[in-house]
This record gives sequence, structure tokens and C-alpha cells, in this order.
Amino acid sequence: MLLAVATLAQPPLTTIQDVIYKADGTRFNGQLTISWSSFEAADQSAIATQMLTVKVMDGALRVKLVPNTTATPQSYYAVVYNSDGKVQFSETWAVPPSTQPLRVRDVRVATPTETTQTSAPTQESNVVGLVADLGARPVKATGFAAGRIAFVNSQNQIDSVTGNTTDCVHVDGSSGPCSSAPSFVDADAPTGVVDGANTSFSLTGTPDPAGSLAIYRNGLLQKLGVDYTLSGRTIQFGATAAPQPGDTLLAAYRLGGVSAGTPSLYPSPQVVCGGSGATVSSLNFSSLGTCVVPAGLVTAGDRVEIRFDLEHQGVTGYTFEALWGSTSVLNRDATAADLFVTARVDAILTDSNARFATQSWGSTLPLAATMATASDAYTSGLTIDFQGKVAQAGETLVLRNFTVVRLP
Repeated sequence: MLLAVATLAQPPLTTIQDVIYKADGTRFNGQLTISWSSFEAADQSAIATQMLTVKVMDGALRVKLVPNTTATPQSYYAVVYNSDGKVQFSETWAVPPSTQPLRVRDVRVATPTETTQTSAPTQESNVVGLVADLGARPVKATGFAAGRIAFVNSQNQIDSVTGNTTDCVHVDGSSGPCSSAPSFVDADAPTGVVDGANTSFSLTGTPDPAGSLAIYRNGLLQKLGVDYTLSGRTIQFGATAAPQPGDTLLAAYRLGGVSAGTPSLYPSPQVVCGGSGATVSSLNFSSLGTCVVPAGLVTAGDRVEIRFDLEHQGVTGYTFEALWGSTSVLNRDATAADLFVTARVDAILTDSNARFATQSWGSTLPLAATMATASDAYTSGLTIDFQGKVAQAGETLVLRNFTVVRLP
């Protein structure tokens, strides 16, 4: 009768039976250490905290355990695999009630997340330094709005800049219309009598800044302070530099529009390219040398000076030209007597195009001054190409040197 009572008191068991292999295909040999915390089984049997060691020979595993998926409180079996005198790995089992043997995969579960008891909310004042840190951070101002530029106002609050979408923002968070873009005057003909005696001429507009003025007399650039002086719109030539009858005067300058405080990306003059070029003997135009102006280097209001010198060997003539992008801004024919020629090109950049004042001459080639316009886009980069061709095979044309200078 005592044996019968003991048998009836035993909690139900579930058999876990499987064959365990190692990754190399051989069977696992070692032991499993199975531990658990106390719980109450489904039949109200009290299961004490304990552990169990099960030997695994040639991969064969067989063990009986009390189901813990129906336990109170929720419980898991911690299983540690030992082999070769060390712990190999561990896993967690949740064993359900079953009259049929189960495999390891049927009871293996991910490591359960420990649950914590919810406590009362922590007060900000109970966290050391939290109140001070919160007080030191900027907070939203009443004017804070999404989709606007943010700035920190005088109360150390994050505010939003107000104004039109086309306005410019100042460092103090205020906004207003942006400075207007500069405008340019090109090929302005100064008014005044050209008789060799008159030295005073007037411009159509007032150069702003004054240093942007470029005066060309017969295509030759005059130097401020040496050949002439400027006062407002009035040009005053020196007595020895007075324009003579038949002379041509042309002026190019910038008008006001950009505030003195507007920064320039490249405020100093720069040599963009320079050096010697190639030799050509072609009867068709061929490149003697190129200069690549990088994207973003030149902007509206800049001036680009281009200078180059050519040397010819042969008994017939030749032709040379300068290309601004795909536009020819200078093209001249020379004779065999012109062993050397030289050329100057001044480019004035506007928002929409570039305007050019050119001059060229040679050993016998007379001085010529021209004006040209090119609409090639320059903001994304542009190539200046020096080209030439000879009139007879066997002759040569050499680009001895060239220089491209950017002036702000």
C-alpha cells in the first residue's frame, strides 16, 4: 500500500530522447548538466531547485523531466553540454506534457527574457544632475516651426527664422532681401573729343568698384594711375597719353550692386594655366594647347586674361585662333613674314555669357582689336583651346607660351 501511494504521488514525466552529433558528423560524447529553479508541476507536485547530470554515450541521450511549460511560476531548464573536460555550449529547454518521447529540437527555446516588476515612476529630482542638465539645454520657443531655418534666440531658445523663401538669413536670425547681383557695362565708348589735345572723357555709368574699370585704346589696355585717372564717371588722361585722332576708346566696368561685405570665394588673382604648347604641321585646325578652367573657379563679375605667343617656320602663311569653349573669340591669318605673333584676350564674365576684347599683332601683322561674345556656360567648367593650321605641308607652327589668369 505504501508503494502504491508513492507511485500515485510521483509527478508526470516527459521523455526527451535523441541522438546528438557534433558539427563534423561524429557523435557527441560527454554529459549534460540540467538545472532548474523550484516550481509547482501541473499536478501540484512541488519540484525543488536542483540539478541533474545525464551521460551521453555515442550520441545517445535519454532523460525524463517534469513538464515545466505548465509549471507555476513559469520555469525553464538550463542545459549545459560538457565534453573533453570543458563546457561546449548551453541552451534552454521548455518541456511540455507528452506521452511520446520528444527530441531536443522539440524542447529547445531561445533564452527567455527576464521579467522585472514595474515600480513607481522615478522623480526627476531623484536623479543626480538631471534637473541641471535639463535646464542647460535649449528648448523650443513659441515661434518654432517645422520647415524653417532654426536659430537660438536671446532667451537661449530654439526659434525659427521668418520671412520670404527668397530672403537671405543673417547671423542674428533676422532675414531680408538678398543683395542684388552685380551688373556690367561692356564696350562702353567714353564721350569726348578725340583730337590729341582733349584729355577728359566721360563714361556712361560710374564704375563700382573703381578698380573694375578697364580702358582700351586701340585694343591696348591702359593702366590706371599711369595712363589715366578716374573720378566718378570722368576719365582724365595724362598729357602724353592723350588719345590721338583716329584712336578708338572702349571701356568695360562693373556697376554697384554687391555690398562691400559680400565675401568672394577666390578674392585674389590666380594663374589658372601657363606653359608652352605643342607644334602642329596640319593643314586643318589642330590644338596647340588647352587650359581647363575648373568648375566653380570663375563667377559672374570675374575677368579672365588670356595671353599667348606663336612662332612659325615656313615660306607660306598660317592661321591661328582662340576658342572659349566652342566659340572662336579670336581668329587671324598671318603671312610667312610673321615669324612671331602675339595675342591678348580679356574676358568679362556676366551671369549669362562672356564678353571679350582682343588684340593681336605679329612681325609684320598689324595690330587689330576686336570684340566678341560667347554664351558657353562656364560655371560647370570650360576649356580654352589655342588652335592653328599652316598653309603648306612641312611647315610648323609652335605655341611658345600661354598664360590664363583669373582676376576677381
